[in-house]
Amino acid sequence: MNPHITAPSLASALTDSVNDMRRLYTTTNVGREKRLVASARVIELLSTASMLGERIATRNATIGIIGLGYAGLPLAIEFAEAGFQVVGIDLDEDRVRAVSERRSYLVDVPEARYEGLDGRLRATSDYAAVAELDAMTICVPTPLSKTRTPDISYIVAAAEGIAENLREGQLVVLQSTTYPGTTEEIILPIFERNGHKAGSDIFLGYAPERVDPGNKVYTIRGTPKLVAGVTPQCLMHTELLYQQIVETVIPVSSPMVAETAKLHENTFRAVNIALANELALMCDRLGISVWEVIEASSTKPFGFLPHYPGPGLGGDCIPIVPHFLAWRLREYGYSAQLINAAHEINAYMPMHVVQKIADALNQRGMPIKGSRLLLLGMAYKPDVHDMRESPSLEVMRQLIARDGDVRYCDPWVPEFELDGVRHRGVEWSPESVRRADCIVMLTAHRQFLDEPHWTDARLILDTRNVLPPELPSVRII
Repeated sequence: MNPHITAPSLASALTDSVNDMRRLYTTTNVGREKRLVASARVIELLSTASMLGERIATRNATIGIIGLGYAGLPLAIEFAEAGFQVVGIDLDEDRVRAVSERRSYLVDVPEARYEGLDGRLRATSDYAAVAELDAMTICVPTPLSKTRTPDISYIVAAAEGIAENLREGQLVVLQSTTYPGTTEEIILPIFERNGHKAGSDIFLGYAPERVDPGNKVYTIRGTPKLVAGVTPQCLMHTELLYQQIVETVIPVSSPMVAETAKLHENTFRAVNIALANELALMCDRLGISVWEVIEASSTKPFGFLPHYPGPGLGGDCIPIVPHFLAWRLREYGYSAQLINAAHEINAYMPMHVVQKIADALNQRGMPIKGSRLLLLGMAYKPDVHDMRESPSLEVMRQLIARDGDVRYCDPWVPEFELDGVRHRGVEWSPESVRRADCIVMLTAHRQFLDEPHWTDARLILDTRNVLPPELPSVRII
């Protein structure tokens, strides 16, 4: 299927499917009794599919969201705001209670978004709720092991929990980021073992998430959505579902295409950020500003897209998912050399920051050991709570290993645990700035910029190029 061509209508596709089945079961070798049974089954399947499509289109369907994290909860809210009854399923009882009590635990879901839902969203930890759903989306995490191997155990567990309660006429869509082939090679067999057939009595699709926590411009509704299905009927139901909450839905020919496209999106970022980081390392040796070089290059009106260096990669996508693609391709005898090289450069950046801190302190006759170091920002990006894969954690770990007196300030992360030790943030105040021997800007939260307490700072290292360079204490790296 051409991904830019709208899929055929649900009604016409169902009619084609029914006609195919009728031709199959009305051959001369089939007796009258069997023909009657087969015809009844055809009518039953047609009715099941038509009912599901109609319930989705009229927003009378009940939607399930498996996993109420950064991707799942905003999606659940979006469906509820569109008028659907929504059931969130999560094994984390704290999340279930928070949703039930309308408490916020994500920046993209403030408590105000619960208002006006009129009870259309509820949460449970019991997979038995699957039986009452019409369609459901799997939004569970897919972490990476220390050996860079995808861990799809959450996906498998979710699929098995669904399979035990799955009934005819339901749509299941995987949204979790994963390696190419997961939908058809892992989830589909789980459902088939329970006697279901995709495209006839159930429907299975893939629609990768494109969540950018804290982004006020590109929300779920305004971000184009890729969709795929294991059969044409599965694709059409998946497309119809997301058309209810997303302005632009783009069907592609297979789940593997959609799975790979998602990985390519994040790999594009990882590789280009690695190039910017390597440029920063090279400019450091040349004694010139990497930021000026990138600004100058950006004046080219074509063929250039600026990316910027930093202390490393963070979040659950860009540092992680390129390895899903590299891992999968090893099974085909191919080594993704560019992905691996980009990983090495990006993973080195926290150590580069630590070295620049040591160099700056040494010029003042101070070692890292015993120096009071204030790290600004532990979240991986500005104005969110999300610390997943944050490079700030590795910077802190390395400074602590060198016996630095390390404190941190982050208005979004009041406390966290690192290597079994609980750390609590200090207040962002002139006093905190004065006490520090060195301040390191790692994540440029808005509060740091709106309340600039830099006057009394002895030494500041800016890894994000957000502070005024004319301040005598600032060093931009």
